Amino acid sequence: MTEEPICGSPISPGFPEFRMFPARPKPASRRVLAAGCCAVVAPLFAFASSAAAQTPSEILARPDVQKAMATIKETEPHFVDEQIRLCEIPAPPFKEDKKGAELAKLFKAAGLQNVRIDKAGNVLGDRQGAAATPHLVMAAHLDTVFPEGTDVHVTRTGNVLKGPGIGDDCRGLAALLSVINAMQKHSLKTAGTITFVADVGEEGLGDLRGMKELFGTTMRGQIDDFISIEPGEADRVSNGGVGSYRYKVTFMGPGGHSYGAFGLVNPIAAMGRAITYIDQIVPPKDPRTTFNEGVVGGGTSVNAIPFEAWFEFDERSPDVKSLDEMDAKFKAAVQKGVDDENARWGKGKITVKMETLGIRPAGETPLDSPIVKTATASIKALGFGDASYGAGSSDSNVPMHLGIPAITIGGGGKDAGAHSLNETDDVTDSYKGPQNALLIALSILK
Repeated sequence: MTEEPICGSPISPGFPEFRMFPARPKPASRRVLAAGCCAVVAPLFAFASSAAAQTPSEILARPDVQKAMATIKETEPHFVDEQIRLCEIPAPPFKEDKKGAELAKLFKAAGLQNVRIDKAGNVLGDRQGAAATPHLVMAAHLDTVFPEGTDVHVTRTGNVLKGPGIGDDCRGLAALLSVINAMQKHSLKTAGTITFVADVGEEGLGDLRGMKELFGTTMRGQIDDFISIEPGEADRVSNGGVGSYRYKVTFMGPGGHSYGAFGLVNPIAAMGRAITYIDQIVPPKDPRTTFNEGVVGGGTSVNAIPFEAWFEFDERSPDVKSLDEMDAKFKAAVQKGVDDENARWGKGKITVKMETLGIRPAGETPLDSPIVKTATASIKALGFGDASYGAGSSDSNVPMHLGIPAITIGGGGKDAGAHSLNETDDVTDSYKGPQNALLIALSILK
């Protein structure tokens, strides 16, 4: 958490701290796209330039791949049991280590190479291909939104599982393990290398710290493509990353007796003025830009002018420019609230400080990019209908912002009530999620 002045953005447009993590230089077979002052690197997949290129449909027709798909379906009851078991290992924000240790054991038992846990707590395991590139990372997150002490017991009624975090993201972890099992059991060969990751810090104030560590340090410059698995049906493809800025805004004044010191500036009044001005902001509908005052606090007694008041604020947009414009208007509204309160009374002075609680970078993987086209073709080849596209806030935000091809896909089944104690995951036909994840991976890595 860092304190920021009231003026200016917490980080300048474009998030220069992420530019510290450039994509690895590509060989001549890949193109480099330059846009303005920022170079964005995008790999050209082998199938795009090779006469022997195979489509997802052609890969799916291979006997070894057919066997792997059958294994995923046959073993789904086991991996649903694993989904439940893993969900009952608490993983509150910043305390994912116990579940991470279990994933490390499972990665090793499955035969992945170089299984390790990085400084942030991400669990990684490699499956080497014939070459180091293209290098795909497939990830699901360990953490949940629920605080320490939450009852994480899972109940089951037929195919419906119920419990905190059962879908988000225990479903993703189960799908990840199912893909690993199928690849290992049938010794599926790939030209490129895949690293499986069970990552930390995806939710809330975790602020994507796992992904920032992965792309900034652990695998800096090594990742060509990225797939995140979240709960949801197998036809889901999120190719947009909704960015967000989160703040704690604290108003401070001298404080005093409500009668004897009447006429002093009041931090709660300043906060009220600021929130009123914020709520007069009309953000764009396209790209969808939102804001929310989520938590408020302050004061000590009904008969005391408070010396402090605060609120927590969240603003979101998939578009960096729109997010920065919203941010500037928000900060201007806060300052106007302070100025008005000081002008109203003229006795004492309100000051304000702003702490940055989180920065989630925005980004997008274009619909015509190879990875999105591959996912679309995979969904069609498997007979799952047409792909459903959208934008969300997930681990994919970081690579998208860096210009690294990234998507978030559904792990299978139907989730409901995410981030609530009544969260459910209907695992009917949930095997379709890992089947799709496997076919996309094979299509990228061939």
